[in-house]
Amino acid sequence: MRPPPPPRPLRDLPPPTGMTLVEGGAEFCVFADDADSVDVCLFAIGDTTGASETRIPLMERAHGHWFGFLPGVGPGQRYGLRVAGPWHPENGQRHNPAKLLLDPYARAIEGDVTWRPEVFGHRVGRTLVGDPSLPDDRDSAAYVPRGVVVDDRFDWEGDRPPQHPLTDSVVYETHVRNLTRQLPGVPEKLRGTYAGLAHEATIDHLTALGVTAVELLPVHAFTSEPALVQRGLTNHWGYNTIGFFAPHAPYAAASDPQGAMDEFKGMVKLLHRAGIEVILDVVYNHTCEQGADGATLSWRGLDSRSYYRLDERGRDIDVTGCGNTLDLRHPVVARMVLDSLRYWVQECHVDGFRFDLAVALARGRNDDYDINHPFLVALRTDPVLSRVKNIAEPWDVGLHGWRTGQFPPPFSEWNDRYRDALRSFWLADLGLGDPRHGHGVQDLATRLAGSQDLFGHRDRGPIASINFFAAHDGFTGWDLTVYDVKHNGANGEGNRDGSDHNLSWNHGVEGPSGDEGIEDARRRSLRNLLGTLLTSTGVPMINAGDEFGRTQHGSNNPYCQDNSISWFDWELEPWRADLLETSRFLTRLRRDYRVLRQRSFFSGRAVSDDGSEDIAWYDGDGRTMSRQAWGDPASRTLSMYLDGAWLGEPSLLVTYHGGTEDTAVTLPRPPGLTAYALLWDSAWPRPQEPSDIDLEVPVTMTAASIRVYRATDPT
Repeated sequence: MRPPPPPRPLRDLPPPTGMTLVEGGAEFCVFADDADSVDVCLFAIGDTTGASETRIPLMERAHGHWFGFLPGVGPGQRYGLRVAGPWHPENGQRHNPAKLLLDPYARAIEGDVTWRPEVFGHRVGRTLVGDPSLPDDRDSAAYVPRGVVVDDRFDWEGDRPPQHPLTDSVVYETHVRNLTRQLPGVPEKLRGTYAGLAHEATIDHLTALGVTAVELLPVHAFTSEPALVQRGLTNHWGYNTIGFFAPHAPYAAASDPQGAMDEFKGMVKLLHRAGIEVILDVVYNHTCEQGADGATLSWRGLDSRSYYRLDERGRDIDVTGCGNTLDLRHPVVARMVLDSLRYWVQECHVDGFRFDLAVALARGRNDDYDINHPFLVALRTDPVLSRVKNIAEPWDVGLHGWRTGQFPPPFSEWNDRYRDALRSFWLADLGLGDPRHGHGVQDLATRLAGSQDLFGHRDRGPIASINFFAAHDGFTGWDLTVYDVKHNGANGEGNRDGSDHNLSWNHGVEGPSGDEGIEDARRRSLRNLLGTLLTSTGVPMINAGDEFGRTQHGSNNPYCQDNSISWFDWELEPWRADLLETSRFLTRLRRDYRVLRQRSFFSGRAVSDDGSEDIAWYDGDGRTMSRQAWGDPASRTLSMYLDGAWLGEPSLLVTYHGGTEDTAVTLPRPPGLTAYALLWDSAWPRPQEPSDIDLEVPVTMTAASIRVYRATDPT
């Protein structure tokens, strides 16, 4: 028997939510507004059956929070919750004390869900399908994970965030496991882990590529959906959160929960030491509990109608495609998300966040997107969170869910219009075979210049645009050039999953061709995509592995493929090694030339006494682009001149030729310019030394290619 807790003073306000270590034990607090009682359930280390369970009722309550002192509780303690209260599914009330619940604020989680009928709050059969209106009285303790109390102390050794300006940033979107699972130089026991991501072999690759920030697919604790488990698969991407404060333990080389947390922090420390920021892809729009027919693991059993958006019949309103939507209109839910974000910044030193399906976080009382939603206001005014990098995925699957360009500063946004413009110009238009059916150069120019049409208000500037042509969700860059259609059969969904709007082009043959001419054209297309990305104004995001031509074998949705479909193959064929050198060259080019890294939009007006403009556009004949040329869908050649003189920097000319034939191009002569040096040609398999260009003779550009020139003035 545990001794009774010493008397403690009564409170007007509840203590901080979650488990707080204090002298002699811990204070615990949880929100369960409709509950009749809440018990904290303590378990011995190693007990997976629940045989050692000791229940301590929380006796104090204020403002919907239940709290109390837990004597003797310290680091390493395993625990869960049991909540009794009304069972009225039609009102959204689904309390069931037979179900062991996770603390939403647990900072470490041990174990996973075993998908059996016991983990459902309602009655289900062996197929996990049943009647959501009838409660189930079987105990779930043996089949669900436990929260673990951890010690937050960590030796940061003076760690300081790199704080790279967005203008100087090169973001690298990657997956902890995929990046290092087969990386030579990383010890086998560290591959696919936080420690592997921070290994010197990984860091050497990132720094040589010029990466300033890794954007990690979800590392919050997550579980797999029962439908995937029944097919023998797992949720590999992690968009199925079970804990917003705990790192995903299977990504750690360490075997204990405390070690997993320390390993994550150590990864951040070592990446910072190398000058690399850590941005987390975070999923606050939904949880792993799915719809009302899903499991009862945490929030549903605590207070379903506070945590989730429900209709008048107690059914989930789903704008995420995942069965439920967290209701950030509720102050307790908004606070949970804000507390989670602050925890990862203050305790774990991360540098920013990419918000998955961010529109779902900002749907107001009428369920429409609200730019002044209380959560967005709180995030923007928070003294901690408003100073880190915040990136929105500016859409969800609900009504009017596409909101690119409509988030408030200081948010940046994934720019899907940029993605589609690049794919259309370099792939889809060419794949049609008749450029008259294409989009011309007008939209391309808008994206090259920073997408002012989307981000030109509220002084957001081009750094609001996260530019990309490929991401985790969709084809890799290489597969965009190899496949016209998705090949997702391994997911077991009849190839129905994943997008059909790929804007890809297989260059005449679906899949690997064996034809060297086709393969050369594909490689040039990928170099065009990379070259355009890294010469565009805005913040470039590289889809990890595109720098060396990674393939997913035609899958555009490998969310459940923890295998060679997703893992990076580091045995580089010569052309892939050449592509890696090209990628490194392009990031250096961006770093070395300030005109490619603008904080403000171009004016298009004279910036020097000689009449030169900060940006100027020319056609293939070296003439200023006319209104007719801008509107011509068959226009396939465009030169962008970026004047650096007003910045005290060199000027650059970039010529983009999207035609299907080689063409002669006359280089423009802006005021004061006397000569050019060719720095890079996407027709080159590998970067070459710069060469001087004779302005008196038109240059011949290879079909579908890019050239980058430095303006020179011998005088």
